[in-house]
Amino acid sequence: MIQVPRDDRSVIGQWWWTVDRWSLGGILAIMAFGVLLTLAASPPAAERIGADTFVFARRQFLFLPLALLLMLAISLASPRHIRRLSLMVFCGSVLLLAATFVVGVEIKGARRWIAVPGLSSIQPSEFVKPSLAVISAWLLAQSRAERRAPGYILSTLLVGGVLALLVMQPDLGMSVVVAAVWAIQLFVVGLPVWIAAIGAIAGAASLVGAYFVFHHVRSRFDRFFDPTSGDNYQVNTSLEAFMNGSLFGRGPGEGTVKAQLPDAHTDFIMAVAGEEFGLIVCLMILVLFAFVTLRSLSRASKETSLFITLAATGLAVQFGLQAAINMASTIQLIPAKGMTLPFISYGGSSALAMAICIGMLLSLTREHAGLREAV
Repeated sequence: MIQVPRDDRSVIGQWWWTVDRWSLGGILAIMAFGVLLTLAASPPAAERIGADTFVFARRQFLFLPLALLLMLAISLASPRHIRRLSLMVFCGSVLLLAATFVVGVEIKGARRWIAVPGLSSIQPSEFVKPSLAVISAWLLAQSRAERRAPGYILSTLLVGGVLALLVMQPDLGMSVVVAAVWAIQLFVVGLPVWIAAIGAIAGAASLVGAYFVFHHVRSRFDRFFDPTSGDNYQVNTSLEAFMNGSLFGRGPGEGTVKAQLPDAHTDFIMAVAGEEFGLIVCLMILVLFAFVTLRSLSRASKETSLFITLAATGLAVQFGLQAAINMASTIQLIPAKGMTLPFISYGGSSALAMAICIGMLLSLTREHAGLREAV
C-alpha cells in the first residue's frame, strides 16, 4: 500500500493527492487484462506467419511498460504543459500522417502505417486523435472567452484538414471518432440549434456518401444488414466463440477461435476473452471502460475552466468511443470496423497514443486543476 503524507509538497506528493486514483486503478486493471489476453491470443497469430510463438507478446510487453511510464509522466504536467505537448504531438503526427501517402505501408488497401526498422510500424492517426482534442478544446475555449477570437474557424479548419487526410487513406472509422469527439466538444461549448442541425445533416450525408464512394464501406454495411450478401467469416466466428465460452469460458488456453481468426490478437481480442474466460470477464472489462469514461466525464463537468472541461470531455469520449466501437463490432452490433481495444489489443502505436490520451486526461482532471492553469 502506497503511503504518501497529505502534507507532502513534492511533485509526486501533490500528484498523488490530486490525481483521480479510481480512474488510475481502472486503467491499471485494463492493462492487466491486456497482458492476460495478449498471452492468450497472440501465439497462434505468430505461428501463422512462421515467427517465434511469443514474438507479439514480447513486443507488447515492451510497449505496455513504456505506455504506463509515459501516461504517469504526462499526468504530472500542468494544463499549460498539456497544451504545449498537444501542439508538438499534433504537428509531428500530422506530418507523419501526410507522409503515409509517400512512404506508407499498404495493408488491406489502406495506407495508414509507416514502417519502422526493428519496431514493425506506427500508425500516425492514433497520435492525431488525443492531440487534436486538446487543441480544439483550447481554440473553442478561447473563442468563447474572447468573442473576437477566431477559435471556431480555426478548430473547424484543423478538424476538416485531419478528416480529409484520414478519408484519403482511407480510414473511415478513425474519421468517425475524430468527428464525434469534435461534435461533443461543440455541444458542450454551446452552439445554436440551427448550426447543430446543419452539422447532423452534414454528418449523415457524409456517411451516405462514403457508402457510395468506398467499396469496402458499402461491402461492410451490406454484410451487416444482409449477412448472406458476402463473407462474414470473422464476425460469425467471433459470435460462435462467445457462445462456446458461455458464462465462465472454456478456460485459459482452451479456446480455438484464436487459431481461426487472423485478427484475434487485435480487432477481435474480445472474442478470445469470451471463449476462454466467459461472459463474466467480458462484462468486467466492459464495466472498467465504462467506469473510467463516465467518472472522467463527471470530473470534467465539475471544472471551472472551460478549456479543461472541453479537453477532458473530448479525451474521455475518445477513450470510451474507441472501446465501444471495438466491442460492438465484435458482436455485430455495428458494421465490422478494424479498431483496437485500448491497452488490450496488440499494437504499439495504439498503446503509446492511448497512454498520451489517458495521461492528459488524468492531468486535466486532477483536483483543483483549474488553479494550476496559466492562461
